Amino acid sequence: MPVFITYASYSQEGVKGMLKKPADRTAPVKQLLKKVGGKLLAFYMTTGDNDVVVISEAPDGTDAVAIGMAVAASGAVSKIETVRAWTAKDFVAVTKKAAKLTGAYTPPGN
Repeated sequence: MPVFITYASYSQEGVKGMLKKPADRTAPVKQLLKKVGGKLLAFYMTTGDNDVVVISEAPDGTDAVAIGMAVAASGAVSKIETVRAWTAKDFVAVTKKAAKLTGAYTPPGN
């Protein structure tokens, strides 16, 4: 199953909710992933540009994007970004495809 990494930042409302009722948010994230047939691999609270990093498996990219949209719609986050992740070994297949396409794209102005 594809692996996804999601970065999120809590909105002001999300922070207020956390302070009103402090709790480990792992279970709600795990449940949301389960609804699409996915699996939570890791859930971290972080400092810096993002407040949360989630590493998960989901059947495909549409599931991962749908989860992000559902969370964003709740108003709890102000920013959310999900990217696909590959192991270095699996990414070799991607680079082989790219190598075959090299030179096939005509850039604008040419």
